[in-house]
Amino acid sequence: MENEDIKHAPDMPDDSQPEDQLALLAQMSQEFATSLDIDETLNNAIKQMMDYLEAEAGSIFLLENNDQELVCRACAGPIKLMGLRLGAEQGIVGRSVQDNRVQMVRNVANDPNFTAQVDEQTGFKTRSILCAPLAVKDVKIGAIELINKNSADGLFAVNDQHMLTALAALAALSIHNAAQAAALVEQERIQRELELAREIQANLLPASRGDDFPVHGLNLPMLEVSGDFYDFFVLDDGRIVFNLADVSGKGMNAALLMAKTSSLFHCLGKTINAPGQLLTLINNEICENTTRGMFVTLIGGIFDPESHSVTLANAGHHPPIIHHNGEFEEIETGEMPPLGIIPNLYFPDHHLQLDKDALYLYTDGVTEAQIDGEMLGEHGLQALITRHQDKPVAKRLNAIINSLQKDELSLHDDVTMMIIEGTDSPLLVQSFPAKSSVLKTIRKVMHEALHDTVCSAEQADAIVLAASEAAANIIQHAYADVPDGIIDLALHLHNNELTVVLRDYAGPIDISTVAPRALQDIRPGGLGTHFMQQLMDNLVYTVPEDGIGNRLTMRISLL
Repeated sequence: MENEDIKHAPDMPDDSQPEDQLALLAQMSQEFATSLDIDETLNNAIKQMMDYLEAEAGSIFLLENNDQELVCRACAGPIKLMGLRLGAEQGIVGRSVQDNRVQMVRNVANDPNFTAQVDEQTGFKTRSILCAPLAVKDVKIGAIELINKNSADGLFAVNDQHMLTALAALAALSIHNAAQAAALVEQERIQRELELAREIQANLLPASRGDDFPVHGLNLPMLEVSGDFYDFFVLDDGRIVFNLADVSGKGMNAALLMAKTSSLFHCLGKTINAPGQLLTLINNEICENTTRGMFVTLIGGIFDPESHSVTLANAGHHPPIIHHNGEFEEIETGEMPPLGIIPNLYFPDHHLQLDKDALYLYTDGVTEAQIDGEMLGEHGLQALITRHQDKPVAKRLNAIINSLQKDELSLHDDVTMMIIEGTDSPLLVQSFPAKSSVLKTIRKVMHEALHDTVCSAEQADAIVLAASEAAANIIQHAYADVPDGIIDLALHLHNNELTVVLRDYAGPIDISTVAPRALQDIRPGGLGTHFMQQLMDNLVYTVPEDGIGNRLTMRISLL
């Protein structure tokens, strides 16, 4: 067979001079070293090899598809083999690659490995083959094949074998280096994309709202991108919508599902103020489009800074904990599955009173973090909270997370945590009978409450006037047919912004009937709402969480 052919092949006369061989090797070496296009270089190389060794045709095959296939990447001669695919062990080319040895077949008719398929399809006649493997050390790359020596007997000589071996070594090294360079470029491209993805993720997280804001969160990804997320935003009536979640899996797939779920919550949460209903809608959307068995554990809710009440809904996430007077309480919210597993589920709402306590939400990356070689766990987390409990909320959160980063091996998952703390004390909370005779009392207690604030006496008069007009509207319209109505009045000062909240317990009102209109459209006696709009920065009418009555929230920045 081929080995016998090589052994007994005569050392055919070779007219080429050593200097010609060295010149060709030097030229091809330079081309391989300076080429920016490996395919173009391979095509030029096979043409030069074919011409120099006086072959009728030539081709270069490279291993692809996890080294399962040999694919023609360059060819020269009368037949076009570009893109031809062979099995990694098929034909004389495959044998050369697998054995990592030169194959010189003087008569293909006597070689059982020869595949005549191409000859049959093209009409080309293959008589002899010289094939050299492309390899760098033990790394197999492919093979160079030359067909039919243009000589009297059409046979390749041993000198041809030696020359092709040298050329194949050059080509293999060049292909290997090009592949390494391409892999490095691809790695850098992926790294840049991951950095961009991380930047986009970071922009999806809410910005800090200052030390005196009641909600703070922090996300620390273990990899470039995170499957954890949190969000909070303020509704027009002053309530704060929040969520914290953990997407199954790691990497880009988890990050994409994180972005989708976060966007759905942020968008829908501005109009759907029932957390359970919100999770129901998001769950159906994720179930419809999510594949590969991915899911999201999420806890979301609404915090009312005025009443310090919290409404929660939980989709398979860790129960939050409350820290109250040195004691910790786990808030049970029922056992519901994560989002994305079972469609058409109803997620119930759960209500709790926060007062001056702190509510902690976190992902399992927090409790699974290692401190001094041991998993933190829930008791360890509680110990960290207790250690830093005297710090303001933002500094407390940073201190807890910093405790989890003592070394690079401490984190085994993304870490995300949120603290909600009710620290705002209202300036005034009082209820009044819905009678015109109490309007004077309302004005009096409001003046007393505003006396020690930073607003001027002139601004205080405007605030009291707006609240008095609002109370008069409630008495006149909401309680027109109700003899024993009640008006709740509350004043809150936060971030140099005063919030005035009036609530009644009458039937629902048509917002369009109380919205301010153009002055030319206002009938005598209908200037109250217009004045309120002019005196305050913002007016919002909403339905309270319990669905009873109406609530007016007015805000004004203090001078």
